[in-house]
Amino acid sequence: MKAQGLGKKYRKINVYEATQERLEFIFAHFERVIVSFSGGKDSGVMLNLVLDYLKKHKIKKKIILLFIDLEAQYTYTIQYIQRMIAANREYLEVHWCCLPLNLRNATSVFDPFWTCWDSENTDKWVREYPKQGSPKKDFYVWTAANHPFDFFVPKMEFEEFTAEFLKYCGRDGKMTACLVGIRADESFNRFRTIASRTKRTLYGKQYTTQVGKDTHIYNVYPIYDWTTEDVWIGNYRFKWDYNELYDLFYRAGVPLSMMRICQPYGDDQKNGLNLFRIIEPKTWIGVVNRVSGANFGNIYCKDKIVGYYDVKLPSGHTWKSYTKMLLSTLPRGLREHYTERFIKFIRYWHKKGCYISEEGRKLEGVKSKNRLNSRGKELFVFTKILDCAPKKIEAAKEALTWKRMAVCIIKNDVLCRGLSFGQTKEQRYKVAKIMEKYQKL
Repeated sequence: MKAQGLGKKYRKINVYEATQERLEFIFAHFERVIVSFSGGKDSGVMLNLVLDYLKKHKIKKKIILLFIDLEAQYTYTIQYIQRMIAANREYLEVHWCCLPLNLRNATSVFDPFWTCWDSENTDKWVREYPKQGSPKKDFYVWTAANHPFDFFVPKMEFEEFTAEFLKYCGRDGKMTACLVGIRADESFNRFRTIASRTKRTLYGKQYTTQVGKDTHIYNVYPIYDWTTEDVWIGNYRFKWDYNELYDLFYRAGVPLSMMRICQPYGDDQKNGLNLFRIIEPKTWIGVVNRVSGANFGNIYCKDKIVGYYDVKLPSGHTWKSYTKMLLSTLPRGLREHYTERFIKFIRYWHKKGCYISEEGRKLEGVKSKNRLNSRGKELFVFTKILDCAPKKIEAAKEALTWKRMAVCIIKNDVLCRGLSFGQTKEQRYKVAKIMEKYQKL
């Protein structure tokens, strides 16, 4: 099949044709193929591409369909997944996982994590387990009571479960590929996942990534070069089934680039909480009752309290005194977490430094380190902590200020992304333990 007009060109062929070449490589080199399916637009297109390839080339072996059900899902998403399974049962070995996994809750400062499908809150579940399906040998819904995974530990991280699932499937040593529907133009981090020159690939194929030390297990990204427009053109041209929730997003005025289907309480996803209320009022009742702070997130997701807008300093405070006052109001464990991050933030700007703009160099306490970073740009450090900096410099994260630290607390930025921090697995575990310890305060 040809798909003329499908977006950007790739070696004089379009992205659809390039993906066909990748699928040919995948099925030629991997004995086992897993498709990570979320019910979203990207994984939906990827699954449709794989199913079309199987049918066209009359490949009889089944692929493994992994769906990690995070409980707080739209009804439209569940119906779409059920349709795809029912229509393609002969090609699929389904693993529908309804397991208690730890997830981020960015709507509450006191409960920054929540656990889907946890036994302690069955009365608050957004929905019940999906029905098993028939015949049962072809369709399994795995719960805490019946799963076969010897690696599973309740309240595992989502990412940790996925990695262990791949190892579980590839435990017999067969070449195993997990197809993931990420696209490079969605974010810089996803671009880096594809473009990294330090990762291990299979035969130099940049769209493959070896998983850990297992030389027979790979993540593969068949649609990494598709744009959002390519996804929707593909759905239209090939009449693929897709999640009709996106139609409702469109009618609600959500831009194509901002449409997301995932657990609703995350750092970025919380901005779409109000859509549950608009699109599925019945589901919204369960969503708002499920975790601490969900309705607050719905009300203020676009407001300066939660969004990335100006935060005003209360009368009678400096940003330094306000930061210390905010820290004093937090539970001890959470206060210690923020304090540890703030100390690292201060030390970074005192010792290591960073490249800053011409405007930033004019600030008080800025000093050149007289050396260049890896990109050939001059490094600068701060010899003192400023109370605040001009708005443009604060927004560019080019200064060591008390305001940046205060805003992290106000915005419930437990990861301290506003200070340019990421989060390691060890840190996620540590914060989860702190929250578990103090959750009854």
